[in-house]
Amino acid sequence: MFEQLPSRPALFWALAVIKLSLCRGAVRPYDEPPLISQRPIMDAPGSPLILLVDDFDDAREMYAAYFALEGFNAVTARSADEAIALALKERPAVILMDLEMGGTSGTTAMQRLREDSAFTGVPIIAFTAHAMEKEHDRAIRDGFDAVITKPCTPDDLVALLAPYLASGRCAAT
Repeated sequence: MFEQLPSRPALFWALAVIKLSLCRGAVRPYDEPPLISQRPIMDAPGSPLILLVDDFDDAREMYAAYFALEGFNAVTARSADEAIALALKERPAVILMDLEMGGTSGTTAMQRLREDSAFTGVPIIAFTAHAMEKEHDRAIRDGFDAVITKPCTPDDLVALLAPYLASGRCAAT
């Protein structure tokens, strides 16, 4: 008897779980002490550093692990305040910032980072569940370079980031 194949979303999440289990430890959340150095554990020389900011643990870990699989350095923060501290310390090439988190908002964090001249050329991209066009327009008016709606597949996220990582607007640290 022919069994029905799983749906595309089911396959995506199954693959994500498998990839996460293979990559545990490949990226270091900000609040964990470093094992050896202050750099991310997955340190690919010459590869851009991506700072991923999201208060949802599963999403943050999945996307960061996928970045590591794709050869990018990735560090994560679970709040806007952690993101600011980590960005100032690590100098990422691109920042993916959730808009709504407990405490300081992603928009406020982005604006604080923009006050530092070191972040003038660093793309800060809103990474949000808000899908309405007016919300995207507001994020751009507030100062974000782009808006990516989540959830999105990890492959789509890497494809959306590729122009920012290759454009010369940001450089590997």
